[in-house]
Amino acid sequence: MFEHLMIPDVFLFTPKRHGDARGWFSETWSRAALEPKTGPLDWMQDNHSRSGPRGVLRGLHMQIGANAQDKLVRCVRGAIRDVAVDVRSGSPSFGRYVAAVISADNGAQIFVPKGFAHGFVTLEPDTEVIYKVTAPYDKAAERGLAYDDPGLAIDWGVDAADITLSERDRLWPRLGDAPVLFTYPV
Repeated sequence: MFEHLMIPDVFLFTPKRHGDARGWFSETWSRAALEPKTGPLDWMQDNHSRSGPRGVLRGLHMQIGANAQDKLVRCVRGAIRDVAVDVRSGSPSFGRYVAAVISADNGAQIFVPKGFAHGFVTLEPDTEVIYKVTAPYDKAAERGLAYDDPGLAIDWGVDAADITLSERDRLWPRLGDAPVLFTYPV
């Protein structure tokens, strides 16, 4: 099942779960299911993160240039509020964000294309997130935005006092202070 969010390039994909007395089975990724929506993508790598406390915020991250990444994000334990910010200069939705709750229970996944800064905050302790990317990690291509940029006014769904950040994520610039990162269309 597909659900477009307020920025149509970002969407939720919730694979069907086939269940019986034993539990359930789901195809979490299928080229045949996703390519009609995304076009052909060459998935390069799967990433897995675990966050201990509730309120761990990872983001807002992206890579630029040849190693810009499309992402397909799912939560396999716990729950997150996932956020994608349009940073494509010239886009009708430039500087706007979409957010969705992704959890192990709801089975939803979010597709975040190139040209978006991405982040999530854990809504439960001991949360694990797995996501596919179309390019490998490249430190030289890494960029980010301040999670608390007042110009973005992101509702993370968690009190600011409860947020745990890495030192790196505290240092990202506001969108208005960042250079042009992507041009619409990407």
